[in-house]
Amino acid sequence: MAEVITITSGKGGVGKSTTCANLAVGIAQEGKKVVAIDFDIGLRNLDMILGLENRIVYDVIDVMEGKCNVSQALINHKKTKNLYFLPASQSKDKNILEKEKVRKLLEELKRDFDYIFIDSPAGIESGFEHAAFLADRALIITTPEVSAVRDADRVIGIIDAKSEKAKNGLEVKKEIIINRVRHDMIERGEMLSIDDVLQILALSLIGVVPEDEKVISATNAGEPVIYGDSVSGNAYQRISKRVIGKEVPFLSLQNKGGFLSALKRLFS
Repeated sequence: MAEVITITSGKGGVGKSTTCANLAVGIAQEGKKVVAIDFDIGLRNLDMILGLENRIVYDVIDVMEGKCNVSQALINHKKTKNLYFLPASQSKDKNILEKEKVRKLLEELKRDFDYIFIDSPAGIESGFEHAAFLADRALIITTPEVSAVRDADRVIGIIDAKSEKAKNGLEVKKEIIINRVRHDMIERGEMLSIDDVLQILALSLIGVVPEDEKVISATNAGEPVIYGDSVSGNAYQRISKRVIGKEVPFLSLQNKGGFLSALKRLFS
């Protein structure tokens, strides 16, 4: 049975869609059949990060409204053939999503895929609730900033209160990915440390992604950074393996004693 994983955050600009694209690619490269769904209705950008914007004919709303079937709307990735993409609508309002239509879509996709990634809209509006309602697992993306961590904490509370699992007395598995980490700023006390973030959010850490300018160039090229040789691509590769249950060491950053010491305490 497929696992439904919602990629979410409390605010925009923390790398949610970038994370979704790279993990979808990374897990597909591990031999799993993956579909990534963009639920950020009206503000889609997952298609651009995956380099598939020119191949969109139908979108997720077209499927839900019966204008096409799922197979017509799914787009196979150019380079990673185990990966498929279902785009968001660019013209509709996010309030058009309905829980039962989302449920029907996910049940159909579960028959054909190992992992279903949902790129949820940032924030806590109805679009987010629909993206998180049926999740088996949630990866919470935050940067090590007070405002981002505070908003992530609110999202965690909503998942714990409003997901279908919560209504049935169960719990959605939740893990943290800390993105855009700058060890030099942590050492100077200008950025929250990994320990600080984990203490506030009180969840398990599944990945740390360092700040990397190659993410921007990769996004502009429409090719996820995980394909190239970069520190962030390496981090996403490792997170992908952890998501599917493999044990791999966390990324080591050389010559940064304070940051390395913190990581060693956390992951030894």
